[in-house]
Amino acid sequence: MGRSPRLLVALILIGLLALPAFGNSQGPPQLNGDNDETVKYGCSCHGNGATADRAVVMISGVPVMYDAGAAYEMIITVADSVTLAGSDGNTKAGFILTANGVGAFSWDSSEDIREAEDDPDAISHAHTGNGVWTFTWTAPSEDSGAVHFSLVGNSVDSSGLPDEGDYWNVLTFSINAPGTITYGDSPATLQTRTIAVGDYDTLFVLEESEAQKEAKRQEALSDRIFEKGNLFYWTSLTALLVGAVYQREILERRYQTGPEHLAMELAYPQGIRRGLVALLAFYLAVDWTANGGQGDFIIGCAWFIAAWASYGVYRTVRSAKAEPTVHDVM
Repeated sequence: MGRSPRLLVALILIGLLALPAFGNSQGPPQLNGDNDETVKYGCSCHGNGATADRAVVMISGVPVMYDAGAAYEMIITVADSVTLAGSDGNTKAGFILTANGVGAFSWDSSEDIREAEDDPDAISHAHTGNGVWTFTWTAPSEDSGAVHFSLVGNSVDSSGLPDEGDYWNVLTFSINAPGTITYGDSPATLQTRTIAVGDYDTLFVLEESEAQKEAKRQEALSDRIFEKGNLFYWTSLTALLVGAVYQREILERRYQTGPEHLAMELAYPQGIRRGLVALLAFYLAVDWTANGGQGDFIIGCAWFIAAWASYGVYRTVRSAKAEPTVHDVM
């Protein structure tokens, strides 16, 4: 009499401890809780047994029409639309995919993919992951008609239990048989495509969260402050240099100190070098200003170098014309 309650309690505890194992599935079973194929009817044990638009299921790299024997790399993405929108949502996911036995699946050993449980025609996640898996589907070696795929994706929370905090969705699509689309049609129809199901706003009119908007506003503000700070710094530096040069010219003329004498054999090479620099910088400054091929800072530097080199030519001419002093002759 006393042993039976203890045995019952032990069985209940074992059952509770086993629940996380079902929640942390290493791939869904072939049949769901309603004894329907999971790959076609979904994970009835999650999300109160109903599909949810909050689960975004997407597959890219899908051709409109397959070529016999061709290999196509595809990428499955499963995510919580709330997480995609920038808020706190589910971050783990799983999937199961079938081509109903047509063609063959393969994948790199680094991918967390395995053959689905009790279903060799389907593939699934090996462990609940970050929601992105890459694999290759190789088309049949001959025309097998249109190939129909079923993909179920499950976005799960961190509770470890198959509860209402998990969301799943079903995506079905087909790839046309060879020759059903002629190459005379628009080339766009022959390219691979991305197919998705889930929350429409997340897929097509995704709005930024308040945190994302604030981050962008702060980034724009810092960029504007940096830009205006740079403009103020270089404008002030240029004004100080121009002011210093102008003051020196005034003082030299007032006190007749003038530039030091420069011999002609030194003045010619110096003047030519400075003149070439001034011409090149002036040409680049005009070209960049007209065509807008460079940033404002680079264009401003080109104009400054052209003006500074031109002033250097002027100083060289004045130095060459200056009367030699006793020190220069000695």
